[in-house]
Parts: sequence; C-alpha cells; structure tokens
Amino acid sequence: MDLNMLASKAAKVYKENLKVEAVLLDGSVSRNWQDTYSDIELFIFWKESPSDKDRKTPIIKLAGDIIDFHPYEEEEWSESYVAEGIKLEISNFLTTSIKGIIDEVVESFHPDVYKQCLIAAVDDGVALSGGELIKQLKEKVNRYPDELIVAMIKKYMYLGNSWTNRAALLHRKDWLMLYKVMTDVQIHIMGMLSGLNRQYVHHPAFKWQKQTLQTMIIAPGNIYNRLEFVFLGDPAAALSELEDIVQDVYRLIQREQPKIGISSVMDQALFLRPEREKE
Repeated sequence: MDLNMLASKAAKVYKENLKVEAVLLDGSVSRNWQDTYSDIELFIFWKESPSDKDRKTPIIKLAGDIIDFHPYEEEEWSESYVAEGIKLEISNFLTTSIKGIIDEVVESFHPDVYKQCLIAAVDDGVALSGGELIKQLKEKVNRYPDELIVAMIKKYMYLGNSWTNRAALLHRKDWLMLYKVMTDVQIHIMGMLSGLNRQYVHHPAFKWQKQTLQTMIIAPGNIYNRLEFVFLGDPAAALSELEDIVQDVYRLIQREQPKIGISSVMDQALFLRPEREKE
C-alpha cells in the first residue's frame, strides 16, 4: 500500500476520538525521502491524557499487530504496530506539552536535540487532521532564532579529549575506538552545520545524513562525499580528511558568526596527544 494513503486512513481513525486535536505525519514520508524500508510516523496531539483504550482502539480498527506499547514517559506516550504490512510509529503528546517544548527551544534557545526533533516534526510535518492548530504551531517554529544558532555552535564546537588521541589510535590500529571518535566528531559537525543553516535537528543520531546535507546552503564543498570517505576510505587518509573538514566548518563559523570566539577552539582541534620519544 502507498504510505501516504495508509497514513491518511490511520489519521481518519484517530480523529474519531474527540480528545484528539491534530494528527501530524512526520519522518521520511513527510519529507519525500521514503524508500522501501520506510515506515509511517504519526504524531497525535491530545486535548487531555489518552487512556490505554484511547490508544489501542485505532490499532484494533486498523487490524494492527502491536509491536510495543509504552507508558507515559518524558511527556510522551508511544507505541508501534504493523497494519497492512506497514509499521506505524505513533508518538502521543498533549498539545500543551508540545507548546511548552516549542517555547523552550524557540523562546529560551534550548539546544537539546530531542526537543528539536519534536519541533522539526512540526516544522516539516504534514497535517492530516487539525490543520488550524498545526498551522499555528508551524508559524511559531518558523523563526529559527539567532540565539539558538549560537547555542548549537557552542554545544558542538568542542570535540572532546578523545579527539586528541586520534593519531595514537591510528598508530595502534585501535579501530573500534578510533571510529567511535570519528563518528562522534561527525555528529559535532552535523550539530554545528544545523545551527549555521537554521535547521532544527530531526533525528538525535542525524539519520538521513545525505538528504539533510543536501538541504544545507552553508556547508563545506562536497561535504557528503567527504564525510562518506571518512568511513569508507583508507583510515589514515580518512582521518586527515576529517581534520580538514573540522577546520573548514570552523572557518564557516568565523565567517557567518564572527562574534563567536572560535580561534582557540580551532587550535584545540589541531592538538595531538604527544608521542613519547623512543629510548
């Protein structure tokens, strides 16, 4: 079945409940990035707390088979199930909770990526029900504040002490830790670029990296292929490339956000753990 058709069918079932204020389609389907492995991600906004029955009734009506069904935690009720051969991921929130999270990020400039994922869902999502509410929320998140740019860059610009051990890890062929460090640095790069491009983070692990980078105007040249090489190329050459990318991103910050003092951070990123002289 077409994913958009099933999403619309599910939304009609959910909006039968008078407690539901809106249904929002998110994820790869809402961004037209879907492939043969994609599922359907729906955000259900509730006027009041849903009961287990409220959450399970749509699953029954859609003849779904439950995969998991989680209790309320961190302002969310979540469940997943398979209907018509397609997996549906459901995130349930009180509308008041979503509004509060939006205020934390847009008004208080909180760089937390999990909160940003919810805002990115609002920003990029497609309203399947409750269009007026979704429109109001979209208008609220449409302005990516300058202060959040600064907060994101400051959160991600320090690469951590493990980065200084990169030459030693390469020399020792300590691949597990080396590639863990290289992965962490890529995450920092994605965080800084998200801020520079005024983009809310849509996944805490920066899934769909290629598609995300393709939407960025402010980025080092050929950035996706270079980051891909970091994982697929010869380790020594890959590490050297990653060092260059880091400095390229720092230079973009100097150009775009000169008020952020990043010169000392650039020097720190070049530092290597000293090699002891052989006796």
